[in-house]
Amino acid sequence: MSTSHVLVVDDEGDIRTLIDEILSDEGYRVTVAADAAEARSARDHDKFDLVLLDIWMPDTDGISLLREWSEPGDLDCPVVMMSGHGTVDAAVEATRLGAFDFVEKPLSLAKLLRTVERALEASRKQSGPARSLFPSLLTPVGRSPLMKSLRENVQQIAEYDSAVLLSGEPGTGRGAFARYIHALSPRADAPLVNLLAASLTDSNAEEQLLGSEHGGDVYSGYFERAKNGTLIIDELTELCDQAQKLILSVLEQGEFTRSGGHEPVKLQARVLATVKADYPHAIDSGKLRRELISNLNILSLHVPPLREYAEDVPELLSYYVDKLIDSEGLSFRRFSVAAQNRLRNYPWPDNVRELKNLVRRLLLTGSEEKISLDEIEKEISGAAISDGPLVKQDLLSLPLREAREQFERAYLQQQLVLCDGKVGKLAQRVGMERTHLYRKLRSLGVDFRSVSAAED
Repeated sequence: MSTSHVLVVDDEGDIRTLIDEILSDEGYRVTVAADAAEARSARDHDKFDLVLLDIWMPDTDGISLLREWSEPGDLDCPVVMMSGHGTVDAAVEATRLGAFDFVEKPLSLAKLLRTVERALEASRKQSGPARSLFPSLLTPVGRSPLMKSLRENVQQIAEYDSAVLLSGEPGTGRGAFARYIHALSPRADAPLVNLLAASLTDSNAEEQLLGSEHGGDVYSGYFERAKNGTLIIDELTELCDQAQKLILSVLEQGEFTRSGGHEPVKLQARVLATVKADYPHAIDSGKLRRELISNLNILSLHVPPLREYAEDVPELLSYYVDKLIDSEGLSFRRFSVAAQNRLRNYPWPDNVRELKNLVRRLLLTGSEEKISLDEIEKEISGAAISDGPLVKQDLLSLPLREAREQFERAYLQQQLVLCDGKVGKLAQRVGMERTHLYRKLRSLGVDFRSVSAAED
């Protein structure tokens, strides 16, 4: 196989020299360009297998150059964008134009080499030009069947223009999936506006959502700022009642009138909303309007808890190590195999958010390159919710006897509820002799009488 030829485009001489030396040492042929003009000339006179392209350059920025190269059709080789001031907007635009990936400065050389290898490998496997649909900055991480299926569902949802309700436990990355939907949609090059529901009050909701007109001055609200793009409403259960009424009205009528205004403004934004997995309880209690959910739930996406795709934990750990090294300048550390296996079997009560924060703490506080099992045990000891659902309890942190007792208690409590508090029915269901079952319930502190009373 011939040596891959890489074009490095960056206006900083030190960066060009560093990347040139690193890639040359790895056996790649490298051509460097200091600006867009040199990059154009290089592509006119030679064929490249990969382009590393800086976004911020003085004459023509990298996004404009990428747009210029992609206008005739598909790019003839993968392009990896580089930036010291990476933003979601820049990543989305680069993705739309066909960029394979997006790496942040200061560069992690290990990550850069992995990205180069991945881009070239993808190019070799495809008959046409190689390109990832989305930069790693936006693409949800994971190779499990569950995560693969979730990404496929998102790609289908993104094609439509209907409202979407994203449900899941806190920390699962519902907001990230909402941004992912926007990045895949035909609206990707239009504004992406995020609304934190808790920021609205009964007194400010109208002006914040609908905008206002005073003395000829127009203030655009959230709906109008997301014109032709996407509005993400983060955590519906935290919306005040006035905000719920206003959002419901806009969704049903397809238009709104600014506060102090007279002319209706057409709704031209797609609305995505996140909500907790147990939102039906908020509806039953009157905290959340059923009609609002009905209007937002045209399409739905359930984002699963991390414990349901635990096989992706090692990849997530590696991803966040790279990300935090790049974004926060932390020192590289790697997880031992034992540490990774322990974390695969940890229940992650706060989901991906907890994993990211754990990685950050370990990079900040550790001194050894390898993260050991003992270090992990110290970090997660007592972190799981002891009185929460069984699936969120870290039974591996307990001695065998305590773990068994916790499992038996939770198991019998849930089975007792299903049996309407009737011990005789429970005995049949779990396959235990009734007298022995009574003793077991007492020893575990399970009060079957309270279950019966609650059911009555």
